[in-house]
Amino acid sequence: MRCPFCGNPDSQVKDSRPNEEGLAIRRRRACLSCGQRFTTVERVQLRELVVVKNDGRRAPFDREKIARSIRIALRKRPVSEEQIEQIVTGIVRQLEGNGETEVTSTRIGELAMDALKEVDGVGYVRFASVYRDFTEAKDFSEILNLMETGGAPASGKD
Repeated sequence: MRCPFCGNPDSQVKDSRPNEEGLAIRRRRACLSCGQRFTTVERVQLRELVVVKNDGRRAPFDREKIARSIRIALRKRPVSEEQIEQIVTGIVRQLEGNGETEVTSTRIGELAMDALKEVDGVGYVRFASVYRDFTEAKDFSEILNLMETGGAPASGKD
């Protein structure tokens, strides 16, 4: 593993611990050149996923991109980092377990919205406002009404 401080390709594992209910391993490492310590996380990856955007472009799936979006939606909410990681891991497992190597950005957004709806209503509305590209205040009231009635919102945008 390359050192993030000096770029040296050699490091030594100092400690390993299971993480995320055994779905990942957290390793503390020390650089053999500069001596700095850093942490890496290893996860099982069932298959390489490609995201098909609404405009037809294809991009490699980036777990951190969905994690970052969910963290932003849940900023200053009573949701722990561990819960966020569980949400992201759940989304990734659903995508990988589907058996397909290509997944639409719409599907990823829908899975994220479903997960957020179960965890935190405010986070759900925040995510939806960006994902659905809200342009007017009435868009917020529509999604709030759908939440109260248990309905499903219309399809999202990329």
